[in-house]
Amino acid sequence: MTDTIRVLIGDDHRIVREGLKQILAEAPDVQVVAEAQSGPEVLEQVRALGGSEGLHLVMLDIAMPGIDGMDVLQTLKREYPALPVLMLSTYPERQYAVRCIKLGACGYLNKSADPDDMLMAVRKAAGGGVFLSQATAEALAAAVGQGGAQGGPEALSHREYQVYRLLTQGRTVSEIGAQLGLAANTVSTYRSRILEKTGTKNDVELALYAQRHGTGR
Repeated sequence: MTDTIRVLIGDDHRIVREGLKQILAEAPDVQVVAEAQSGPEVLEQVRALGGSEGLHLVMLDIAMPGIDGMDVLQTLKREYPALPVLMLSTYPERQYAVRCIKLGACGYLNKSADPDDMLMAVRKAAGGGVFLSQATAEALAAAVGQGGAQGGPEALSHREYQVYRLLTQGRTVSEIGAQLGLAANTVSTYRSRILEKTGTKNDVELALYAQRHGTGR
């Protein structure tokens, strides 16, 4: 390894990847060595580079095709626990930041973040630290303040939350199954658990619930 921070960018939008590369190119100590536009491609590229042997950091979008970004995160942390993963998203911190940190991410960064904050996040994460924006820190503090009490979307498991998010986007059970690689009856089981945990009776009530909790589309 050299002093240069070697980065892989995983995002399905080329314009976003180009924008990130442009920002990182301003830093002489950061080099983008690979990019990927799907979940499977991220895993393929990381493995080809030897994980933390060839990379210092993965910048990973949550909404990746093929394999969900949070599932990619879990796989990377299982295979390469020493490899820092900085999650990227357009979603507000209250929706995903706490979940990402719990799954092992070294930070959560909104794509609209100031370039200086983005470079600060890259350097801190690559150096083994955890980058917390003010909004992420507030989301974590709120989660700790709840004392682990069950209630709200935080009561859902990771997979339940994936299904919940897709249901509130208007996806059908079959569409969700195809996207997550699950059988339709499995998705239906998750849906039933979600309705029970959220105290809702149908998808319309669930959508209204999501809006109240700031997790609607």
